[in-house]
Amino acid sequence: MNEDRKGSRNINAALTAASCALLGTAAPPPAKAEELPRWSLDSALLYYAEDNDRVQDVSATIAAIRDFGDERSLALTLSADTLTGASPSGAIASNRPQTFTTPSGNATYTTAAGEVPLDDTFLDTRYALTVNWSQPLGRAYKASAGVSFSTEYDYTHLGANLGLSRDFNKRNTTLSFGVAYSQDDIEPVGGVPIPLSEMLDVGLQGNKLGTDSKDVLDLLLGVTQVLNRTTVLRVNYSFSRSSGYLNDPYKILSVVDPLSGDTLVRTPVGDGPDGIYRYESRPDSRTKHSVFAEMKHAFGAPVLHASYRFMTDDWSIESHTLEARLRWPLGAASYIEPRVRFYTQTEADFYRSSLTVIEPLPEFASADFRLGRFDASTVGFKFGQQTATGNEWNVRLEYYQQTGEIPRAQNIGAQSTREQYPDLSAVILQFGYRFGF
Repeated sequence: MNEDRKGSRNINAALTAASCALLGTAAPPPAKAEELPRWSLDSALLYYAEDNDRVQDVSATIAAIRDFGDERSLALTLSADTLTGASPSGAIASNRPQTFTTPSGNATYTTAAGEVPLDDTFLDTRYALTVNWSQPLGRAYKASAGVSFSTEYDYTHLGANLGLSRDFNKRNTTLSFGVAYSQDDIEPVGGVPIPLSEMLDVGLQGNKLGTDSKDVLDLLLGVTQVLNRTTVLRVNYSFSRSSGYLNDPYKILSVVDPLSGDTLVRTPVGDGPDGIYRYESRPDSRTKHSVFAEMKHAFGAPVLHASYRFMTDDWSIESHTLEARLRWPLGAASYIEPRVRFYTQTEADFYRSSLTVIEPLPEFASADFRLGRFDASTVGFKFGQQTATGNEWNVRLEYYQQTGEIPRAQNIGAQSTREQYPDLSAVILQFGYRFGF
């Protein structure tokens, strides 16, 4: 659901005035209906590249809004992206080369000694479409409804959403409610692994099932308040409930010696893994609660956007996100917008760097770095230029850095002498063009 589109007329007017201040001009008078462009299009081409030849993403997005007047609008978003590169498998770095069976079960790949194993068969193309309709209901209410669809090689998503907002206090206060539901079908390459089953030799599929699915329900309650002529505050509470297949079918854990911490060696019958590895197991449900607060304040021409988000879930993950960006005009038709973002999270209660051969198998275990403890920061800027015809082009450049750690108590034997949770950095470059007709 897109809560950003659920503001009152006064809130929109305040933001319009702030945007005009960015360009050093006064807010324009209300235009006649025939003067307004019926279609507003926002296009973007994004390139994301991680270091050490890891994940790369190239995506193209076009968002179109059709204005029918009287605050009625249709919003369409179409996107396509292609991901390639190498993704961490979850296995630990070892004192010897390691060989793994690919997710398809048809081949193997090998990681050098001392390196964190990466699955370089990672390749996917995704297409996504969203459609949303928004209109007023009487003088104080506004409703929205939409659907979303996306498809990948091994994943299909179908969702729907509804939203309702109510203006109060001479339209200076808006209460918003939203609900979204989606069903996702997962069809992994090679099939869905049985949780905590052992990785098998090439051609053996006894540890794989067919397909699976998950359902996600999202609820949102929000309030947006115009504090004064230059400041708008928005606070949201979000609830999310996921149920079904929540594993990553491509993530594994190493089974290690309880003293040395090295991966146990096995001899494959034919081609196959030369160590013991098990597929991860996560709970089949997850409940998340989050609180989000954002303030927009105009310091004359410059406009500050500052936000904070707190999230907690029943997997024991807690996260904090701080973000700030300042839109600063450069002359009458251009601007620069520096941005900084900080993120930190704790690890899931079932996060494990490895399993020992002597312990009973736990009910849940995952070595996925995304469920571990880590900190991340993003710094960058966006530059935009308005054309003589009223359109806008912009470019965004950002640098992302992530550092994580495995709890000391989880390191066994020589594991602490090798880098098990490598730092990650990435560059993000985006070109955009906005126009209407």
